[in-house]
Amino acid sequence: MKLKIIALSSAVAILFSGCALTQGTLVPDNSNDRAKTGSLIGALTGAFIGAGSSKHHKLNGAIIGGLAGAAVGGGVGYLLDQQANEIANALGTGVSNDPLAALDPNKTIVVSKGQDYVKIMFRDSMMFPFNSSQLQPSAKDKVLKVATLLSKYPQMTAQIAGFTDDKGTFQYNQKLSLSRAQSVANLLKSQGLRNRIYVKGCSYNKPLVPNKTDAQRALNRRVEIYLYNDPSKAVNPCI
Repeated sequence: MKLKIIALSSAVAILFSGCALTQGTLVPDNSNDRAKTGSLIGALTGAFIGAGSSKHHKLNGAIIGGLAGAAVGGGVGYLLDQQANEIANALGTGVSNDPLAALDPNKTIVVSKGQDYVKIMFRDSMMFPFNSSQLQPSAKDKVLKVATLLSKYPQMTAQIAGFTDDKGTFQYNQKLSLSRAQSVANLLKSQGLRNRIYVKGCSYNKPLVPNKTDAQRALNRRVEIYLYNDPSKAVNPCI
């Protein structure tokens, strides 16, 4: 009987993840890994809960629990996929989890998805003048597009982190990186958002590449925005 319960709950997960594949995305990226993972986990969890809660009808309880769990888990995963595609579309790009995307100097914006968040990486060259935390006009336009997404999803938490290269002291770069992250946060907050917004200055911690050449240092200078539906899932962006 236990094997039947597991088989049924797995089948339900596959069914719901298959349904998620039929949902359209707003940019060419058609990935719905979060939705499939959420459906599978939700279905299995729901099946076990359902089986345990029905003393005389364990099989029926497993089926009902599996359906409910898949719906909830898949819904959470699909929401994250949808949000990633929406912000990528607004910023004129696609969603890419290719780690090489962040190393391409021609890509000034990279939108990617983690298990629990959407990450937007803004290259320093399009964000700030040299050694400044004053947002450039083009950067303001991009940040305001992020604000539009946040206003649509007030439950989202935004974590903004600034990164520098290794020229100068750690303390100086800490201050500069924090100031740049704060400039982005201030512009977001000026739009009257209800979202929780946090800032972090990472100095020259967590470089994308070694700080050996000017080209490499330019890649390391950036601002990253992490968007979470569940703030308890937040990571430390500096490590």
